[in-house]
Amino acid sequence: MGTIPPAGRLYRFTGLDAAAFGLYVALAAVLSLATAPVTAMAEQIFPDPATAVFAINLAFYASVGLVAVTAARRVIRRDLLILATRPWFTLAMIPLSIVAMLVLTAVLVTVTGSVKESQNQLGLQSLVQQLPVWFVVPLLVVLGPFVEEYLFRHLLIGKLSRHVNVWLCCVLSVLCFAAIHVVGREGLVLPALVPYLGMGVVLVAVYVWTGKNVMFSYFVHAAKNLLAVLLIYAIPPQLLGG
Repeated sequence: MGTIPPAGRLYRFTGLDAAAFGLYVALAAVLSLATAPVTAMAEQIFPDPATAVFAINLAFYASVGLVAVTAARRVIRRDLLILATRPWFTLAMIPLSIVAMLVLTAVLVTVTGSVKESQNQLGLQSLVQQLPVWFVVPLLVVLGPFVEEYLFRHLLIGKLSRHVNVWLCCVLSVLCFAAIHVVGREGLVLPALVPYLGMGVVLVAVYVWTGKNVMFSYFVHAAKNLLAVLLIYAIPPQLLGG
């Protein structure tokens, strides 16, 4: 199984961390400011619009993910070794964490009085409906969750908390995680943010509770996305409003 290494320098910012974060911000800015030209370029290669959008997102997350995995390889190894020491606990806590997300989101919806799907969420739902599952799973279940856990948990809490109060980092992580998913024309309105706030709070909680284990929060995030993808495929489009 191997020996679990001490934290040591694992939570110091490195050049690779800066490269991953910079690449994420730069690519996100390009996709936001030049959506039409990028999409038109992709459609020259992939005539099907859905496949073109998928290819753009895959290139985005694969490029950032490659740098992120390289930057966090020692943390990934350590966290997997820790989880391997208590496999049944890990397997049990993943579905319980998803249930906690659903319950917290329901509570937030009740308190705020409304919920609204963001343009980003509607776009992903439409994309999933048009593509086969073996296209969608690598993007939405494998690459996407890892990149987001690396950025919003490992960097914003694990590493930033060496310099800033950890609770402030947790709040920042939840807010940034929710905001990045609400990129449509509706802006940062509370009804669109609510589902991501509930998800973000639980992901932050399990990350901190497990001793900043980014692989555990990644598994929870990936399982939640997998559940969402399977539900979209299982439910007829007309019932989803498609």
